[in-house]
Amino acid sequence: MANYRVDIARAAEKELDELPTKDRDRINVRISALASDPRPYGYEQLSGEKKYRLRQGDFRIVYGIDDAQSVVTVIKIGHRRDVYR
Repeated sequence: MANYRVDIARAAEKELDELPTKDRDRINVRISALASDPRPYGYEQLSGEKKYRLRQGDFRIVYGIDDAQSVVTVIKIGHRRDVYR
């Protein structure tokens, strides 16, 4: 499988910076792993959209995949109660 480039949207960067250090480190590891496998075990496609979500504890990483360009774009990062709003 080809390596993908991982881009993080500015809004997602701000959300990531606001998280506690322990959670931020775990989420960074998950985001980095998307470069080698953009569809890891446990990912789900959001209904009605071409976006996917990945769980990391109580947090969710919402991202899009462009297979033609080999790019993964992280759109939103947040607590599970807030991320889908």
